[in-house]
Amino acid sequence: MDTFEMLKRLLSQNEFELLLPDQTGAKEKNTDKTDIRLVYQMNDTIESFLVFKEARMTGTYKEDYEGAIEASFYRDGDDYALVVRQEEEDCVVTILFKTLELETNLYNYGDIAHFWRKGYENLRQLEFRIAVLWDKYEYLGEAVCNEEERKLVQLAYFPPLNYTCYPAVSKQYIVPRDNPWIPSDGAFSLMKEMAEQVGDRKIEKWIHFYERYPYPVVARCLAVLLHRNAHAKVVDLITERLKKATSVYPNRSFGEKEDENIGKLLGRAEKRKEELERAGIHAEVLHEEPFTTAKDTLDFHVYVMQLKKGVINRKVLIEEISE
Repeated sequence: MDTFEMLKRLLSQNEFELLLPDQTGAKEKNTDKTDIRLVYQMNDTIESFLVFKEARMTGTYKEDYEGAIEASFYRDGDDYALVVRQEEEDCVVTILFKTLELETNLYNYGDIAHFWRKGYENLRQLEFRIAVLWDKYEYLGEAVCNEEERKLVQLAYFPPLNYTCYPAVSKQYIVPRDNPWIPSDGAFSLMKEMAEQVGDRKIEKWIHFYERYPYPVVARCLAVLLHRNAHAKVVDLITERLKKATSVYPNRSFGEKEDENIGKLLGRAEKRKEELERAGIHAEVLHEEPFTTAKDTLDFHVYVMQLKKGVINRKVLIEEISE
């Protein structure tokens, strides 16, 4: 998909969030003050923008506008022109530009966590990471995904692990996909491979049964098995594979001083994790972070997620590490 097709797709979804040069921190290297960025996709895996090069803007643009828009673009001599009307505010902005380029910044998201919903938090975090991987793959294609991510993205089509069974966010924030209850052949193949790798014969049998009878009731039964102590190895393997696949990407940087403070928090969290593991408790260090290029309401938070054996099910305890 070329950049103009991306622009059409974005505008058809009523998405139009500009980052003007003074907002992107023209302090960054290789940032041209005549460039205007349009947010294309921003999540924990990626910050991507359509960049209007050598741009000039006229008219009025409302930054906090969230209503319907009407847009058109055309060739104007040596330039392109994009005209956008924010209908409810009756504001019109025109951007004249020479070329339209895609800018992508990929990040490590293997240890990202957002504890928006309680209960089985480890599975909800897994669902969240799979979902943001799917977003990256769907909107920007396989070119921005490594080989392992291209395999793991199939788990978005495995209902026992997607938002149908373990949503990370409340219902009103879920962006529905077509037929989320229908599993893919790739998802079945990958899940069978992982169950076999850890020697979980029961999960293997259930996956074969689910492949034969791909109904929601069977998906829910498998989803229940995934939070049992007996099948923790399968879930842990998926988690580790995601972490390893994403570890090739850099962590976000927020400046030398802030990165130093974050490093101290993460160091405390690692020490806490070591204490727990010496006591026989499986633990993970996770964190929540803001975007680097756009305004964001999130602060940096560090957590230790403890996974304990219950009578039948795994118990999850979240501990936030403070300064």
